[in-house]
Amino acid sequence: MKTRPTSDRLRETLFNVIARRIEGARFVDLYAGSGAVGIEAISRSAKFVWFAEDASAAAKAIRENLAGLKVAEGFSIEARGSKVLLDELVKRGEKVDVVFLDPPYEAAAEYSRTLEFLGSRGSGLLAEDALVIAEHRSKDALGDRYGVLERVRVLKQGDAGLSLFAQKPD
Repeated sequence: MKTRPTSDRLRETLFNVIARRIEGARFVDLYAGSGAVGIEAISRSAKFVWFAEDASAAAKAIRENLAGLKVAEGFSIEARGSKVLLDELVKRGEKVDVVFLDPPYEAAAEYSRTLEFLGSRGSGLLAEDALVIAEHRSKDALGDRYGVLERVRVLKQGDAGLSLFAQKPD
């Protein structure tokens, strides 16, 4: 009950906008909650999805949802949280195509911390044409720029908003 899943309508809007990027993508679902966004990416032929969720009940729900859908491969679940996953992906030299982050709205500092990490030139995590998407309250404005990440689009739907960021040189 403590998770705030991305609404079906907002998730549909998101995937309609990024549809061409999903097939074969390496997708990261940070603060994954029930895993609905990452599972949608799997259903749309993402190559691999990393889920990060440190709430044990939510991580369990992700496992149960994947098992219920008979998804047995093409994903990994990091139950120690988003920072641990991002650090591990950087350490392994992974390149990702899409990052979705949806921290609890009340954890406002997580937006800045995560976007600043992703936008730092040193992370090396993002593929050249990667897209970073942050779900947030529509009335809460995120910054226009975090390092090399620049907001390129905002979608609002009811109380929720999606800010899409792409890499732009300084």
